[in-house]
Amino acid sequence: MNKAISIAGRSIGMDSEPYVIAELSANHNGSLETAMQIIACAKRAGADAVKLQTYKAETITLNCDAEEFMIRGGLWDGQSLYELYQQAHMPWEWHKPLFEYARKQDITIFSSPFDFTAVDLLEDLNAPAYKIASFEAIDLPLIRYVAATGKPVIISTGMADVDEIGEAVEAAREGGCRELAILHCVSGYPAPAEDYNLRTLVDMRERFGLVTGLSDHTLDNTTAIASVVLGASIIEKHFTLDRSGGGPDDSFSLEPAELEALCRDSKTAWRALGRVDYGRKSSEQGNARFRRSLYVTRDMKAGELFSADNVRSVRPGFGLPPKMLDQIIDRRASRDIAFGTALSMDLVE
Repeated sequence: MNKAISIAGRSIGMDSEPYVIAELSANHNGSLETAMQIIACAKRAGADAVKLQTYKAETITLNCDAEEFMIRGGLWDGQSLYELYQQAHMPWEWHKPLFEYARKQDITIFSSPFDFTAVDLLEDLNAPAYKIASFEAIDLPLIRYVAATGKPVIISTGMADVDEIGEAVEAAREGGCRELAILHCVSGYPAPAEDYNLRTLVDMRERFGLVTGLSDHTLDNTTAIASVVLGASIIEKHFTLDRSGGGPDDSFSLEPAELEALCRDSKTAWRALGRVDYGRKSSEQGNARFRRSLYVTRDMKAGELFSADNVRSVRPGFGLPPKMLDQIIDRRASRDIAFGTALSMDLVE
């Protein structure tokens, strides 16, 4: 099993805190300045990385108004694919300044390429990793081309069945990828929590033996944080400055306070998992003295029999353990004992 991968020196796996990726996607809304603000906010919120999408409308679809190229229903109803991607794409000339800005902010930046030319651009920028989007998880030539860079690869698996996921993993391996992770994903925008079936994460990790995470398109953080308990090592969420910004992806993206909460709470969930440990915890040490123990409940004379009338299990815990009560009953006091005395064996004949 591939227990961990590393991106820009950060170990990613079940033995490390969740790796949180803030997906910038189309939330730049046509402004380089907005894109930079999103990067800075992601850093302040505690995200480990920010991710772009690298495509042009003509590299991802055709400029065609035939019905199969039209979007019906949902957020982008009535637009053609070309119109949507023309609006949403990030200009390629922005990539270099954004990579430079992210590095100055000390946050990892990489991207999802959608064709070979996008990979070439990102290689020129020395991208430290690559993400294959769910819609491209069946584009095996693209996966092999990305894998050939030798960089870590993360593959989202929305819409893919188990055989298609296996084919994508095999293509990455064939292409030369040695650090591979897969993300459970539901490609709905937004997606309801009940569609996520998070128990699939456990099966994916066991079936494919890879670092596994979640690409989450629900509207809050509950699903993402729950995924950590089931072993998600990566969490990806769309991120924007303002959900009412009107851009193609704004409405299902986290805002800054929500991303900060995700970064904080996912790490808390991971720390809470800990390890199998039946020992007394450090936070319990002070309270151990308030556990129950055996105490004398009235004044007793030497030679008097112990009974339910004069010894009980009560708090605090300085006396004999309650499990010894049956051994004490009907034995005699070795000396006079005052009310409220913690019972010890030297008081018992």
